[in-house]
Amino acid sequence: MIEPAHVGDRDAVVALWRVCGLTRPWNDPDADFALAMATTDSVVLVARAEAGIVGSVMAGFDGHRGWVYYLGVSPDARRGGLGRALMAAAEAWLRERGAPKIQLMVRGTNDAALGFYEALGLERQDVVTLGRFLNDPA
Repeated sequence: MIEPAHVGDRDAVVALWRVCGLTRPWNDPDADFALAMATTDSVVLVARAEAGIVGSVMAGFDGHRGWVYYLGVSPDARRGGLGRALMAAAEAWLRERGAPKIQLMVRGTNDAALGFYEALGLERQDVVTLGRFLNDPA
């Protein structure tokens, strides 16, 4: 069953993100979860099974486009369509809010994720992502 996460799901969801290799030292997954839970412009959806939370995806709508983050499925629950179901649930949530387009970022070296999203019909976009950490003094 896929449903919106509850505040009390934070530890289990963040643990899943870590197991799936979705976190990075410069991102605070606890803060990301809390921020998503604190606004109506984002959601964390979870897939629950007898074993607990076995999948999750975060989606947000910035008013122009929908974004997908932290899509992960527990390693022992993969290859059963759960990733596709989570992505479909995220897309439905974004459609309900009027998002005209969905976007996500994948590291260029993550061939498995790129293949997964391309199999779902997402296409590589001809854009360059630029960024800077705002907490850096430079």
